Parts: sequence; C-alpha cells; structure tokens
Amino acid sequence: MPGGLSDPHSAAWTSLPGNPLAPAAARRFVRAALAEWTGLGLPAADGFTDQLADDAVILVNELVTNAVVHAGTNVELVCHLEEATEDDPAALVVEVSDHHPARVVRNEPGGSPAAGGHEFGRGLHLVAALSACWGVTYRTGLKTIWARIAIDAVLPGMHTALHPAALHPGSADLADQALQRGLRAAEILAPVPRRAAREYDSDWINRGALSFLAEASDLLTGQFDEDMIAALAAQLLVPRLADWCAVWLEEEGAAPRLARVWHQRECSIEELRGRVEKEPPAVPDSARGGPVPVPWPGVDDPGSIEGTEGTAGAAGTSCTSGAHDGAAVAYRLIAGGRGLGTLMLGRAGLTRMPDEVTGLIEDFVRRVALAVAAARQYTRQATISRVLQRALLPGQMADIPGIEKALVYEPRGQGVAGGDFYDVFPGASGSWSFSLGDVQGNGPEAAVVTGLVRPWLRLLAREGRSVGEVLGRLNGLLLDDAVEAAEATARMAVAGASGAAGATGGPAVPVGLREAPPQPRFLSLLYGELVPFAAEDGGGVRCTLACAGHPLPLVLRPDGSVRPAAVSQMLLGVLDDVTYESETFVLQAGDTLLCVTDGVTERRSGRRMFDDADGLAAALGRCVGLSAQGVAERIMREVHDFSPTPPDDDVALLVLQAM
Repeated sequence: MPGGLSDPHSAAWTSLPGNPLAPAAARRFVRAALAEWTGLGLPAADGFTDQLADDAVILVNELVTNAVVHAGTNVELVCHLEEATEDDPAALVVEVSDHHPARVVRNEPGGSPAAGGHEFGRGLHLVAALSACWGVTYRTGLKTIWARIAIDAVLPGMHTALHPAALHPGSADLADQALQRGLRAAEILAPVPRRAAREYDSDWINRGALSFLAEASDLLTGQFDEDMIAALAAQLLVPRLADWCAVWLEEEGAAPRLARVWHQRECSIEELRGRVEKEPPAVPDSARGGPVPVPWPGVDDPGSIEGTEGTAGAAGTSCTSGAHDGAAVAYRLIAGGRGLGTLMLGRAGLTRMPDEVTGLIEDFVRRVALAVAAARQYTRQATISRVLQRALLPGQMADIPGIEKALVYEPRGQGVAGGDFYDVFPGASGSWSFSLGDVQGNGPEAAVVTGLVRPWLRLLAREGRSVGEVLGRLNGLLLDDAVEAAEATARMAVAGASGAAGATGGPAVPVGLREAPPQPRFLSLLYGELVPFAAEDGGGVRCTLACAGHPLPLVLRPDGSVRPAAVSQMLLGVLDDVTYESETFVLQAGDTLLCVTDGVTERRSGRRMFDDADGLAAALGRCVGLSAQGVAERIMREVHDFSPTPPDDDVALLVLQAM
C-alpha cells in the first residue's frame, strides 16, 4: 500500500495469482475501486468519467497480462488517487508489480495474438498512449510498472460538484487530447495485420540501439552467475533481434558447455537444443567477437526448427513446419584477450543478417563477454574467500559445563572474507576461554590478522596466563608483526628503486607494490575465561573478562536488569606498553552474558544507530525468560528490523547463559 497519502481511503490494493484469470479479476477490481471512491465523495472522484474508467481498465488489463505471461509470479495491483497540484491535475495512478524483475519488459506493438494462440498483450505502447506518464521501477526481487492517468477536470482548489464551471478555459484542448489518446489506443487495439517479425525496422535500430544496449548493461551488471548471464543474453536477443539463440560457455582446458538455448516459441526449445548440441559452431578466436556466418542448425533435416512465420501442421498443434532455413551468425565471447564462449543466433526467412543488426549484436556480445569475465572473477574470489573463511573460523566450539551457548555469525558479503572472528576453546587447569573480535578492515588484510590472532590466543591461554596478561602479550605480538611488515615493505621499495635505476643485485618490484603502504594491524577484542563451580558449591560460573576497544558485554539477570560486564580499554595493536585489566563476576543460574561486534551496535537507520540511547541493553531486557538460542534470535531479529537495508558490516553475536 503506498505511503504518504493524504487520505488512506484513496488507495486500493490486491494480490492476484499469476494465471490467465488475473486480467479479468484486475478489471473488476479497478471498476470496484472507482465506484467506491465515487461513493465516498472524494474530490478527485468528481472528475471520473466513463472514458477514464475504460482507459484504466484497458491499461490494467494490459499490464497484468504482461506480468502473467512474462513473469508467471503473483501480481500485486495498487490503485491510488493523487491530489491536484498547481502544476498538475489530479490523477489516477496504477502500479502493477511482479516478482521476476530479470525478465525483459515487453514493448512490441501490434494487436494480433502470437502464433500458437497465446495472448501476449499489446505491450507498453498502449500504456504510453493512455497515460500521461509511466515508468518502470526495479527493486530487489520486484519489478513495478506504474502509469499516471490524468483526471483532467479536477484542478487544485476546485470541486466540480459545487462549481459546475470549474472546467478551466483549456477544457476543449483537454477533450481533444483525450480524443487523440483514444484514437492512438484504438489504433493499437485494432486487429490490423502485424508487420512480419522477420522484417527489421532500420529506423528502430537507429533509434533504439542505445536504449537496447543501456537496458542490457543494466540487467547484466551485477550478475555474478555466468549461467544467469547466458539466460539474460538469450532472452534479450529473442524475439527482438532473432528467432532463437544458443550460448556456449567454455573454461580453459574444458570442452564448450551449452549453457542456454532459447526460442521465441517455447515448444521448439528442446528440438533446437538437440540440433545445436550435435553441431556446435566452429568460430575462430581470430574473429575477435565479430559476426561469422554459420550453417542453419539441421538444415539438411526435413524437420528443421521453424522461424517466426512457420504455419501449424494439419492438426493445428505442431511446433514445426517446412520453413527450414534462414540467416544464422555466431560470435565469440572474448574479454581480456581470452575466449569465454560462443553465442549463435538465427532469423528465419533471411539470406543474410543486415549490417545494422550484426553491428548492434556485436556491441551487445561484447557486454555479455565482459559480464561473464566479471562473474568468473567474482566466483574465483568468492571461492577463495569461503575456503579462507572456513580455515580462519573454528569448525566447532567447545561445550562448557553449566553453560548454554548460542552463536550468530553473518559476514557482510559472500565474496569477501569477514573481519569478525570468534572462538570457544578449553583453557588451562579446567577453565574454558572465549573470544569475540573485530579486525580493522576486511578482505585479505583482515584475514591475515585473523589467521594470526586465533592461534596466538589459544597458545597464550593454554600457557596459564591471566586474562589481562593474554591481552598484553597479544598486543605486543601484533605490534612486532606490524613492524616486521613495515620493514619488509621498506626493503622491497628500496630494492625496486635500485632495480629501476639499473643497479645490480635487486629485482625490480611493480610500482603498485613499491607504493603500497603497510596496512595497520589493530583490532578490538573481547576475551574471557570461564570456570564452572561444582554443584555442591552452589553452581554457577566464574567469569573473568577484559574488553580491548570492543562493544561492552552485557549481563541480563532473571529480574530483567541489564548491566555492562566490563570497561572499555585500548585497542590491540595501537600502542606499546599498555596494561590491560580484567574484571571477575559470577554468572548465577539464569544469568545471560551477551557479546556482540560493532556490526550490531553500529547498525544504522538514517542517522540513528541501533545502540543509541542504550538500544542494545533495551533489546536484551526484552529477552527475559528466553534460552540462549532464543536470545540470539531475538536480538538478531531486532537488528535486521532496525533498518530496511541489509547490514553493511559483519555481524557476530555470542550468548552464554548459566544453567
């Protein structure tokens, strides 16, 4: 339901199933909404006319038909009234949303049904003819087409029921505009013969090439699945520029893989797949991404794939016909000088593809190749990151007698190693240790520090050092490692400068490496030690912990009170000769210790952060009576609900509850 409306009664919303019954239901819904608004006496309703109702019904019918045919998901329909302003009259706004935004918005004129008897609607030409303005909005998992139908009789400050002369002096012009809109719509809806799909419109190519390439770039950008890129490429080309398309992807040392086959008539896809699998095109890399004419698939067979104008068989149900041939071309997908695959397409009834078309497709193929190369690079980096992440984090956490624990860890992105880390492990002399840290930065630099800190912590803890001593020694190790890294960088810079000057004995170092400054290696850390008490001593757990620049841990008592369990101290790896102090307290049965990283406390919604005004403590106070897992789930739900956008930092949360 749209927000910001002056009158909540001026909007109506419904959800329709993605089946052939949806357009009829949408038409009834629009007429019912207009009738309801008229009965309520809304100011904008005074301008309702039979023509406006008919326009709205036709427009909604077309948009819902497009959504059902091309998306196949549930369809959300919203109608609402916009009040008049000084510049614009009142308007009826229609929004139709589907949940498959990767599909291309159909925009083909013409009124006859497609071959095979399927109704595909008249597309956005009809929407443009009936509306004052329209547009397409893409959101995550949602595509919305909206259209604004002006209610020409209603201007700001006017009420036609009270002022019959409210129609402004330009009402004759408005009537003429409405007539012209109706004529344009009638022309689109009239059952005139369609131009054959195989006839290319050179004017469209000249006018629409840039918008086609821009649309393709928008859809391909950000796609990190090469199979999805192949699917989008095929569906962008068919039926706009070709009757069918096939895409092969190949990797070094492997045979080409048929990633996608697409035909404008879905009943021909499997037949086409069988033919192109037997005859993959042989296109040399020397073609450099240009068009190479290739034989029509299965041209020697009597049952070849038909073109767009093939006729049905005698029974009227066959998907094949006698139209055997046409023009087929293939392009190599090349990026960075490497062949990534081949794209082949064809159009029936042509002896050769027009130069304007092959040039446009060549530009398009170049974008597809770049998208595939970017997807593969992302996949390689994501794989390395996942392997690295698994190696840096513990496979499992130790079980602590008398403690129920729960952990939530959500890295910011799947393709980047996170900077947050955690661990729970046995310490010395019957104790258990836990840690929750956040390394400065992310990616490989943060992963290096994480890979050092976790094993160092385990070694220091098992040596029997106190909590404060462990942090002090870890601080010194980080500083020593940072000094060694800086010295190594300086030596490489000197060696590179000597090599550039022609000196002997020093290898030249790439400029980027010589100029790269050493990365700071500091982190925030919450580290603690747990010692369970025997049951005869009353149970509970003695907890000793220290906080080095980390969000403070919180303790929740069964009575609902919440208090910080430590004081903040200096970050690790910043200053030498820092002494860290620890605090000791007892977790009684039912007490809960909550430890988080700054991905929780600094979760943003506009200018506000989640922990403003002790927001984390308030959220924890609402978790009385929950188990450790329940506390973790409740806090994470509130963190996610705090802002509509995904978290922009790694999130880690550790809950320890005494039993």
